[in-house]
Amino acid sequence: MMAVANLWQIMRDEARTFSKDEPALASFYHGAVLNHPTLCSALSYTLALKLDSANLPAILLRQVIDEALAAEPAIVQAVTRDVQACLERDPACHYAVMPLLFFKGFQALQGYRIAHWLWRHERRALAMYFQNQIAETFSVDIHPAAKLGAGIMMDHATGIVIGETAVVADNVSMLHGVTLGGSGYVKGDRHPKVGKGVLISAGAKLLGNIAIGAGAKIAAGSVVLSSVPAGNTVAGVPAKIVGAPKSPNPASQMNHNLPEE
Repeated sequence: MMAVANLWQIMRDEARTFSKDEPALASFYHGAVLNHPTLCSALSYTLALKLDSANLPAILLRQVIDEALAAEPAIVQAVTRDVQACLERDPACHYAVMPLLFFKGFQALQGYRIAHWLWRHERRALAMYFQNQIAETFSVDIHPAAKLGAGIMMDHATGIVIGETAVVADNVSMLHGVTLGGSGYVKGDRHPKVGKGVLISAGAKLLGNIAIGAGAKIAAGSVVLSSVPAGNTVAGVPAKIVGAPKSPNPASQMNHNLPEE
């Protein structure tokens, strides 16, 4: 994994170049990137502006975000891995600074990380407030109690819903319209558990307390109602096993074809 300081230097260099190339956005690049000493500072600035509201203005939001980032270095490490995931898996991501400034899936995910920290520290009301603002701003609804790993990419992201007891392991890729939801009015542990390296294609619905094994692939538009063994591809409504990914890590390959190619 790239060091946080190295990644931040790359992002600053890119912003400096872009500022010169497009003078109309010079103040934007300076305000969002170049005026900040660290990636944490830039991230808290961007999230606070995005989630600003009359009830909780940006200046107060930023204090909360800064507190979380300072208290838990693992969040910053996860942010770094999420940037790298975008660079490695999204062909539209040409520069390291793009997710921070322009990708709402990345921004929503980092907002969730702050909400999750608040939830774990018994600041539940504020965590829920963050969830609501993230959903309103980015059209991505992640319950702050859900457990998400690092190196996650949410491509396009509109309409992603992740429920309270869901677990998403490291290095997972998911696209717009994905749901990790329940399967009825059941309390307790009721949401999917997604293993490492899983690819969840656009519009897939995973429902109930089911396990998606590491390296599995969920085809676009599938409705998954039962557990999927590791290293298998499922498709359909309801989803059935239709083969196996060519790669042990389909989240990195981002190959959505069926049959496998």
